[in-house]
This record gives sequence, structure tokens and C-alpha cells, in this order.
Amino acid sequence: MPPRTRSAGQSETPPPPVWPRPAKIAFIGSHGIRKTSALLAFAAEVQRAGRSVELGREVVRDNPLGINEGATGEAQLWVLVSQIRQELELARKADILATDRGVMDNYAYYLRSCGGRDEYDAESLVRRWCRTYDLVVRLLPDVALQADGVRSTSDAFRDEVEAILDRVLPTLVPADRLLTLQASAITSRFDWFAVLARLAASIGATLPQPDLWR
Repeated sequence: MPPRTRSAGQSETPPPPVWPRPAKIAFIGSHGIRKTSALLAFAAEVQRAGRSVELGREVVRDNPLGINEGATGEAQLWVLVSQIRQELELARKADILATDRGVMDNYAYYLRSCGGRDEYDAESLVRRWCRTYDLVVRLLPDVALQADGVRSTSDAFRDEVEAILDRVLPTLVPADRLLTLQASAITSRFDWFAVLARLAASIGATLPQPDLWR
């Protein structure tokens, strides 16, 4: 049978793009709440779904100005700016950029280090940058802190950061782009495909159902 020809003036409608643009997801919260574990598990799910993923690591560990309770406003400003710089560098290298922290939780650490004041007028930059995240996953600290030789094990310090995040996060990230999970939920049985599907839907992307036998 000969191929069907289009009549004059009739155009063929192209199919919608499967992945229309790079997406960005941030895993946020205070330290010691399984953000890195969540990030790595999510990235593995992205790869199983046939999409590419770039990982943005936690920049605070490279901070030359000090970390933990004694960090100054300048030290936390360095972290905040470094976070943005890293995301700029990685944003278009893969279908998805998944980051260990975002500007919103780094902003909470910054405010704490400045005694609650926005000492360097960072708020407008933070607010604008928060709009670049397609999905933000906040982990809540219902697990005990464990020493890793770098981060603080002070519950009081972590609680201070979480209290600031409780206050500022609703003003930075709309509810439809925020997913809140208990840190204890981050286990080998967690359904990361559901999170990936939500991220994909936020940019108008489509995903095949996962192959349970793969």
C-alpha cells in the first residue's frame, strides 16, 4: 500500500517532547538527616527510568572559612554563593540536576550565623533563585545525629536551623513544589519513582512505568 500523502495546507503535528527541558530537584534540611542517601537513591531511580542525572554535592565541606556552630556570616555567605555557582555550572549537563542542599536551607544557616539578620542583603537573591527549583524535597529530623568527623552533633544547633527553616521556607517555596518527608522514611523500600514522576509532571515530561524485573 502506498504511503498516505497529506492534502495541501495540512501539516503534521509533531508529538510532544518526552523531556522538554532540564529539571532541578533539591534535597534540603539540616545536617545529618539522610539527604545524601536520598539524593543517591533518587539518582539511581532516574537512571533506571532512562534519563540522565547530574549530582550537585554539598559545598559546605569545602568552606575555607569554617563550618558548624561557629561559622560566621561571611562563611555562610560563601556557602550560599558557592551553591548557586555550582548549580549554574551543572544545570544543563543532564536531564535532571539533583542537589544535596539548596539555597533555602543554606539561607537558614546563614540567618542563624548572622543572629537572625540578613546582614548582606541576600534575601532577594535567595527568593529569585528559589524559583529555579522544580521540586524541593525537605527531610525532617526524626533520626539521631551521628558523628562523621566533620558536621556538628549538637541537637540544639540542628534545632535552631530547623526552626529558621520552618519560618522561611513557606515564603520561599510554593506548596505545590514542596515535598516533605520524615528522614526515617529514607530506606531501601522508599518509592523514588513517585518522586521522579512528580518532578517530570512539573515540567510537562512523560516517563514510562518502571520495569519491576530490571
